[in-house]
Formats: sequence, structure tokens, C-alpha cells
Amino acid sequence: MAGEVKGRREDLNLYSEKPMMLAFDGGKSGIGAGGVEIEGLVITEWKDIPMELLLRIVSLVDDRTLIMASGVCSGWRDAICSGLTHLCLSWCKNNMNNLVLSLAPKFTKLQTLVLRQDKPQLEDNAVETIVSYCHDLQDLDLSKSFKLSDLSLYALAHGSPNLTKLNISGCTAFSDVSLEYLTEFCRKLKFLNLCGCVNGATDRALQVYACNYFFFSPSATEGVIWLTSLVNNLQAIGRNCSQLQSLNLGWCENVGDVGVMSLAYGCPDLRTLDLCGCVCITDDSVIALANRCPRLRSLCLYYCRNITDRAMYSLVHNRVKNKPATWESRKGRYDEEGLKSLNISQCTAITPPAVQALCDSFPALHTCSGRHSLVMSGCWNLTSVHCACAVQAHHTASSIPHPAH
Repeated sequence: MAGEVKGRREDLNLYSEKPMMLAFDGGKSGIGAGGVEIEGLVITEWKDIPMELLLRIVSLVDDRTLIMASGVCSGWRDAICSGLTHLCLSWCKNNMNNLVLSLAPKFTKLQTLVLRQDKPQLEDNAVETIVSYCHDLQDLDLSKSFKLSDLSLYALAHGSPNLTKLNISGCTAFSDVSLEYLTEFCRKLKFLNLCGCVNGATDRALQVYACNYFFFSPSATEGVIWLTSLVNNLQAIGRNCSQLQSLNLGWCENVGDVGVMSLAYGCPDLRTLDLCGCVCITDDSVIALANRCPRLRSLCLYYCRNITDRAMYSLVHNRVKNKPATWESRKGRYDEEGLKSLNISQCTAITPPAVQALCDSFPALHTCSGRHSLVMSGCWNLTSVHCACAVQAHHTASSIPHPAH
């Protein structure tokens, strides 16, 4: 297998070596009158390189080089722009905004765009340009875009209805009103990262995310009039938000039980939820998740100090309640289901019996070295809690007779 992969790489290197050297030598070289011959294929001009070969060549280079390749000639530009679906510009440390403004009108087939920044560069006009040209966009990373305002979310709402994954972590300028507006139009979202969006992620925004219950003012200049009440009609809530699978609300201090409970009732397909630093939530949030989100696999409660044994036992109770009747025939599948990752670090009100019961109920939660899917840092009272394999390893070690005997 390794030899086959190596052979394919060598073939691609053979095909790409000469064209790539000629393309990226600063324009000092060109294709001579006789052309370049590659295994019977004579290339006299850049446009003679078959599109399939060109796309295979550029798939081997980084995004910066790919952008350079798109400027070699009109043929290369058209081929690359029509075939490029994934682009990352996080390597751009300066002038990312201008780069986006120049590239978005060319790369109109983009489905994934990563614009993560170490220092804030992007402005609203860049996002507006993206949504104006990239109508197939499904995955967008705008993390640490401190300069962006609500205008960007309004633009995404109207121009990117097919978004399934959005990362706006650290975008502290977004308000809960703009987030509400976004979720009404982008109903296909499955992965949403709001970590650190302290103004955008609030109970009010989460309620509307779960219900999307509002109406528009007849006048566009008057904006949007919102009805944001917690709706108990589970059918209506689930209808609007049933696709959400992963949500990060880390360090969103304005999120409380009302918001999390709204999510639990409205988004039953949740698999991953990060609530680290959400200091206002209590056991009621976890109980709602345990009751309404049977597919939940990863839960982070780091520094949620209001969480007590009541929350842990609710997870255990629902685990037992959902145990299949035909236990032996489905035991393997049952072991694979349920929580696989839980972080209760700094949740100092929880006691060992409750956590041990949880660990015993979910085989995928491990405390043993190298696996650590049950994280309890800072909970010194929980040092006696161990997963099944850790206990088994201890018993195995104890059963080995000492050489002296």
C-alpha cells in the first residue's frame, strides 16, 4: 500500500515538475518554441495543460501557492477558480481584508473558507463580498474577527442560507439580535461555535435559536420586531432547529438555564455541547439535556460550579431508562452510545458516589492514563473515582505474585 501511494506521488511529481518550475520562477522563464513534452503530451502553452492534470498539480501545493498559480494565465485562473472548493487564508498575517476582497469574486465555487486570524484584520465589507459571490458556502470560519459588526451576520443571513458550519468564536461585537436574525435564515446549521461571544450568546438568543418565533416589520427601515418567549410547543421548536449537532458556548457568561433548556427542547440531535465558564447554569440545564438529547456524546461543564450530584444522577437515570430491552443482542451498540467525553473540572460541589455511578453507567468515560475522557481537574475530592479498565488494571497488577514469594 505504501509503495502504491509512493508510486502515485512520483507520477504526479513527474507530471508537475516542469510546469510548476516554469510557472513559479518569477516569470523569468517561459515555454519554449518546442514546448514541454511529458510522456507524449506536448505542451506549447499554459492553456494546453489538461484541467484534470492542473487540478491534481495544485492539490499538492499550499493555498498561498495555489493563489499564485491562479495568476499565471487566464486558462489556469479559470480552471482553478472553477474547481476550488476549499480555501484557507489563515496564513495571511497582514492585509487579509484586501486579499478577500480580491479573491472572493474569482473563487465563486468555495464551499469551505477559513479566515481565522491572530490579529483582527477582517472588516464587514469582506464578509459582504464573500456572500455576494460565494453562494455555495457551507463552512465558514471567522474566529477572532474582532472588527466585525452585526452587519456581517445580517449579510450572512441573506447571502449564505446553506451554511452548515459557522465559527465566530471570539467575535465579541456581535449582538444577540444579530445572532437571532442569522439563525432564522441559516436553518441548516449543524455546527456553531460561539465561544467567547459574550454579547451574542444570551438566553434570549438561544430561545430564538430554538424557536425562531418572530415577525418582520412592514418597513425595512424599522428593522425587525422580535417575539422572544420560551415556547412550550416542542413540535414547533424541533421543526426549526432539529439539525444542530454541535454548539460551543464557552465563556458566554450571559447564558443560563432558560437558554440551555430551550436548546435541549428544540435541538434533540445535539451531539456536542461546550458550556465551560457558563457560571449561571445549574442542574436544571443538565437534566433537560439528559431528558431531551439522547445522542449527546460530549459535554463540557468546566467551571460550572452550580452543578451538583443531581445533574450527574439525571444522566445516569436516563442512561438506565434508555437501556434496550434486548440487552444481550444490543450490548455492543449500547456500550458505544451515550457520553464519550465529560469535563467536570472545577465542579467542586459534586461528590465521588455520583461521579462513580456516572462512570459505571457510561463505559466510554475513562479516567485511566492515556484516555482521560472523564476530566476532573481541580476536583480533589474525586480522586477515588476510577473507570472500569483502571480498576481491572489494578486488580491484574495485584494478582501478580511478588518475586520474593
